[in-house]
Amino acid sequence: MCKLYTLKRSLAAVLLASSTLLFSIASSFAQSPPVLTFTPVITTGFSSPLDIVNANDGTNRLFIVERTGKVRIVSAGVLQAVAFLDIHDSLPPGNENGLLSMAFHPNYASNGYLFIYYLTSNYDIRVTRFKAANPLANTAINQTTGVVIMTIPAITTSFHNGGKMLFGPDGHLYFTPGDGSPGGDPDNHAQNGNILWGKMIRINVDNFNTAPYYTIPADNPYVNDPNVKDEVYAIGLRNAWRWSFDRLNHDVWVADVGEAAWEEINHLPLSGSGGINYGWRCYEGNDDFVTAGCLPPANYSFPIFVYPHNNATGGFSVIGGHVYRGIEYAALYGYYICADYVSGNAWLIKPNGSGGWTTSMQTGLPLSIVGFGEDENGALYAVTLTGTLYKVTTNSGGPLAVSLLEFTARAFTGYNELKWKTANERDILHYEIEYSDDASRYAHAGKISALNSTVENQYSFRHLVAGFEKLFYRLKTTAKDGRVTYSTVLVLNRKQAASVKVSPSPVTGGQLKFITEKPVGMIQLFTTDGRLLFRRNLENSAGSIAISLPSLPKGVYLLRLKTKEEYLVEKVVIQ
Repeated sequence: MCKLYTLKRSLAAVLLASSTLLFSIASSFAQSPPVLTFTPVITTGFSSPLDIVNANDGTNRLFIVERTGKVRIVSAGVLQAVAFLDIHDSLPPGNENGLLSMAFHPNYASNGYLFIYYLTSNYDIRVTRFKAANPLANTAINQTTGVVIMTIPAITTSFHNGGKMLFGPDGHLYFTPGDGSPGGDPDNHAQNGNILWGKMIRINVDNFNTAPYYTIPADNPYVNDPNVKDEVYAIGLRNAWRWSFDRLNHDVWVADVGEAAWEEINHLPLSGSGGINYGWRCYEGNDDFVTAGCLPPANYSFPIFVYPHNNATGGFSVIGGHVYRGIEYAALYGYYICADYVSGNAWLIKPNGSGGWTTSMQTGLPLSIVGFGEDENGALYAVTLTGTLYKVTTNSGGPLAVSLLEFTARAFTGYNELKWKTANERDILHYEIEYSDDASRYAHAGKISALNSTVENQYSFRHLVAGFEKLFYRLKTTAKDGRVTYSTVLVLNRKQAASVKVSPSPVTGGQLKFITEKPVGMIQLFTTDGRLLFRRNLENSAGSIAISLPSLPKGVYLLRLKTKEEYLVEKVVIQ
């Protein structure tokens, strides 16, 4: 799993990078999202943990799935010495292999049944059922109770095995094999309905006594389609390593690990999640990948949120989480929380009340987060491959009393100038400028006391630096009660790879014009939270180009131009 991501291609231009950066975020910071805190619970004793599960049996225990073949019990915050399950002798070596997930039957407390998802020594995917003699005790499972429910034969050397297994609110077992491909899905496994790789599977496992120990739910969406196996519930997934059901409304949240450029989060109501084609390999995120032989775009379900492959504003391997429904942290309630395995960035996603989504990113969180899980009360936990179990918390009692109107960075000879504007300041202690050369490890550059005026406040800070190629800046705001929040990260380049001029500014009348030095193959228009609104193939045009836009609300958008060598991104204001 530690190589969920594959760095096959680098993004030539970092999104939003230029010698002068401006990000107008008045509306999003008026209601600041909570600040996540990852509080260590257990720091030693695990061996490559991957997944966190509860049994919903009234004990509130956590079960930690280790890639090396064991399931460990955490009871009242203490790691138990005896392994709950140990199948290490049955597993092959390799980073994406091993014991990947488990799920407890909805009636586990009375029937003792649990299910595991793992790779065999032949690299087949296997689902096996075990039975606990005393379901509520912290005693080891007798391995002789194991019964194989399903084996999915390997089609390549082990890659993209997916892995998350869950019981749905309907009582059926769901799991998500990856596309089984070493990269790019060259054999189009995810779109091939005759194999189970690259799919979401849904089966009824209540057939406890008669082989094959599962049946096909009558309402599975493809039971009458001769071109798709009956077990399939949805198709078109690359590597849905971690996904979840919202425990309140049962919505489906699928995080699909990307290939070369984009990581994606998909959301659907449970009632509309069957028969869905998530689009891989026709699309990666919202971008075309290999569209030859694909259906029109309306036949696919596109993600609600994507982030790019870089350490500053994105990452390289999305780790799906959960919608927080716990009772301890009201500020987190209703937010879907996910993270990136590589970059240490995390995102909070929530409906905006008008059919869209608000998203915010937080940097500087633990690296190698590989799985999230809930306890019986909805408390959220995360685990790293290196062996630390965290509880996801917040010190945010509510939004900070400040609106960040503007945050800019500009390079000068010998120093970089950071400026920001605020309004509605109350009980703010100070602002801190933090910087990094790798978007992972941040250092303190300076601190300025807050003015605490409700009118517009203007601040500036000069960061003395020698020569540099690229620096990342963020603004840390600290309230008098100790709560903190971070701005969006700014990326400051000494040189800009290419130039593009957009006019008019702001754009009016639905007509956008831009001048580019390099031939442009495609343009795309995104909302600032990553939703694709418009795309057009320009067939490598250069010079002055005019585009008619669809009718759009007034606001700030991101225009992305794809050249042969790089992506260019410009902010566009539409009136």
